[in-house]
Amino acid sequence: MRIKVINGNTFELMTQEIDRIAQQVRSPHVEIVTTQPRSGPQSVESYYDEYLAIPGILEEIILSGDDFDAFILACWGDPGIEAARELTRCPVIGVAEASMYVANMLAARWGVVTTQHRTLDMIEKTIHKAGFSHRCVSIRTTGIPVTQTETDRPATVDALEREIRDAMASDRLEAVCLGCAGMAGLDHELEARLGIPVIDAVAAAVKLAEAVVGLKKYTSKALTYQPPDPKPILGYPDHMQP
Repeated sequence: MRIKVINGNTFELMTQEIDRIAQQVRSPHVEIVTTQPRSGPQSVESYYDEYLAIPGILEEIILSGDDFDAFILACWGDPGIEAARELTRCPVIGVAEASMYVANMLAARWGVVTTQHRTLDMIEKTIHKAGFSHRCVSIRTTGIPVTQTETDRPATVDALEREIRDAMASDRLEAVCLGCAGMAGLDHELEARLGIPVIDAVAAAVKLAEAVVGLKKYTSKALTYQPPDPKPILGYPDHMQP
């Protein structure tokens, strides 16, 4: 089984950390290839960033051909996931969706803790799209920039702990999703401090991708995720044309 993990941004340090966690949790028979777009923003912290990131994410799938059994979008928000599913029959797993599925199986009341305050609306829309608005009881933002989650891990853990503790007290939080791929690898330390399940979104996506491929399931092409209709796309290279 071969799985391609695509960091949604172009921050190399984050790509390396995502790969480290993915390699750590993969099953022995699974090969993980972690990459990042050839162009796009260094971090995804606004709608503008997200929309600019999507073409590069989709290009990583297009250029893969038939070399992989599944794709993982390693950006909490799962940017472009519907378009990605149009491009391939392989399962496409978003780390946000995967982490919420796992949290929903572990706790009656769970939440998300993420980075910049301005991303709150983006997080709310991601949760709604996945169908979990009625189950998510808390969304917390730390104000930490995405890149800082990699460059200052101790401060990131401390900030996450503060927000999660507050949510446990005021929202009766019982489990939490780490709402940024840059927080990969911080779950066990936070669990030790807090005593509740903390979901690493990258790890969750790897294990769910393995499961879906193991079940021999694929992206439905019956209607919604049919390949895009052929039409000229001005200014894009030939390999990006439908």
